[in-house]
Amino acid sequence: MDRVLFGDNQFFGVNHMSEEKARAQQMRFQDLSAIIEVLDAAYAEGIRTFMCTTHDRVAEICEHFRAHPERYPDYQFYPCMPYAHKYANALTEHGMIEALRRFLPDDGAVSAMFKGGVALANKDVEAIMQLLIDAEMKMFRGLRTPVIFIQNVITDLLLGLGMNQCLRIFHDHVRNRYGAEPGFITMNVPKLLDALDSVGVDNPIVCANINKIGFRMCGGIELYEKTIATRRFRPVAMSVLASGAIAPREAIEYVARQPRIESVVFGASSRGNIRQTKALIDELWAARPAEQTPPVETAVA
Repeated sequence: MDRVLFGDNQFFGVNHMSEEKARAQQMRFQDLSAIIEVLDAAYAEGIRTFMCTTHDRVAEICEHFRAHPERYPDYQFYPCMPYAHKYANALTEHGMIEALRRFLPDDGAVSAMFKGGVALANKDVEAIMQLLIDAEMKMFRGLRTPVIFIQNVITDLLLGLGMNQCLRIFHDHVRNRYGAEPGFITMNVPKLLDALDSVGVDNPIVCANINKIGFRMCGGIELYEKTIATRRFRPVAMSVLASGAIAPREAIEYVARQPRIESVVFGASSRGNIRQTKALIDELWAARPAEQTPPVETAVA
């Protein structure tokens, strides 16, 4: 994975500290050209990976990149699925069966599966999960997607329900169908690693909040630091600035001190902020001690 990944929260009005700022960003990025301008600024600063949700507007972004392959010869996307709000809205408006029918491919096999609610009656979870993944991936056709993530809203729901095998279904389908690495976003890294160990997923890519004030880190800073230092997985750090609560250099210095963190994902709305954050990550990663690979342990399932 690239060390620096560019996120999409700012484009869709997501800010965990300020609703006012979120609304302002949402208004600013109503026009696709404003989004492309920021992505081009990130590209000019050397960032080649866009880690994005499967929001409906991401399909427009994908169309732009498909239309201009000569401008972005080395660009790649890390899809993060599902975009939960669109499913929640559909469930509220149409009910479970009709909502699933709307999102799944419209072909004879799927229609037959849903006739009379057969799929849900038979609890055909694997088939439904695979079809939903395929439906979400359609917008990325023809683009490079070497890592595909499952969003924390689903990851952590499955953890809470004890449905660990569903995480394995996602893992296997992403690898077998798309030749990609599966990634897992979570608010509870230790619990997720235990669950993945239990279903035989080795050395997973895990994206989670990692910051020096414990912002949205279930279990606390001390447990996270121990987990990062001793467990076998590939950490990706997000919310390193804790939505602006920590100064950039202080925030990235903390993350850089943690062993074996492979990547940092961040969002920004201006080229100046993108340049500053990218430069800090490059500087502080270069200053890391040479030995950053301590012995690892695997939890007993």
